[in-house]
Amino acid sequence: MHDFQNDFVVYDEAFKAYVPFILEQHADEQAVSAFVDLESNRRYKLLIQSKQDGFLFVDAALRRKCPAGQWVVLDIDSLHRLYRKPQVFITLYGPAVVNNWQLLIGHARAMSQQTIRLNDDLLSVRPRPLSGFIDFFSVGLLFLLASHAFLYTFFRRGFLTYYSPLNLVRLDPPDESSLISRPLGGVSMAFTLNLSLGLAFLFLYVQSQHISLFGAGAFLPQGQTFGQLLLSYLAVTAVVFGLMLGKYALIATVGSLYKFDSIVSLHYFRIVEASLVFTTILLLLTAAISPYSSNFEPSPSLVVIPFIVYYLGRLGWLYLTLVRQMPVKNLYLFSYLCIVELIPLVIGIRFAV
Repeated sequence: MHDFQNDFVVYDEAFKAYVPFILEQHADEQAVSAFVDLESNRRYKLLIQSKQDGFLFVDAALRRKCPAGQWVVLDIDSLHRLYRKPQVFITLYGPAVVNNWQLLIGHARAMSQQTIRLNDDLLSVRPRPLSGFIDFFSVGLLFLLASHAFLYTFFRRGFLTYYSPLNLVRLDPPDESSLISRPLGGVSMAFTLNLSLGLAFLFLYVQSQHISLFGAGAFLPQGQTFGQLLLSYLAVTAVVFGLMLGKYALIATVGSLYKFDSIVSLHYFRIVEASLVFTTILLLLTAAISPYSSNFEPSPSLVVIPFIVYYLGRLGWLYLTLVRQMPVKNLYLFSYLCIVELIPLVIGIRFAV
């Protein structure tokens, strides 16, 4: 049905992009790639053969070895169910020179069937891949802008307290007793919910960049419609909000064991305050760089490293803030912060990647 011999591309270091394979220029390349349209080739087979031993990568992940002289047959319907998107990126790695590889799309036929020969004189019309995330991204940013405007209008004192960079610099807590003394009050919960909405949006944006965190790729597959993305967004928001409440429960439990009941509410307030400022900065950066996101290769380190730096900086900042509130041995306070801050960070990094 289709021969990919003229569709191969190779990665050009000079242009930092994939360019068409030209034998005179890329004869020594060991890796050739091609986009395989799964949506338009349902019920067909993907056939791969190498004259020498090579390896098959799908979306930059090693899938299997291709023994020399043997056909590797993949069912396109199975690939579509597995990856849940209209196209996959196939990379064939092995000996140099593209003529070593054959990459075909075909279907089985009986020997009695008549062979029909096709030529490539006509243009092939393929459906344009549609993504609901572009609409969701725009609507999501407008929704977050509206949620911040709502908090600024109806909870202005709390908004100016939580979103004040000056409060982050000062080690003394702000004079806003209702926010600190009532961490589960209505005002505090409103800002915690807004924080959950922002983090859930960032999580879905990272998923859209083909970076799977916490193994959520199977639950949040690529190619979702706007309605499916909206339901996923609400589900992730609920999970993040539950984790924030669980964070407070952990602080309260460990604080009672260490007799630190007097700083539990302040500790949680400082966490929400720092997270709101950090998340807002990330949302602004995301809105600014998203039009250019296709120009660089996404990597989990681009997501994990900033969060690690933030959490370690927050750990030191919390220590300096809390140590001023009560006369306590540094070792006790440090062990308390390790349990409620450092251990969750290590566990989170372990399961995130």
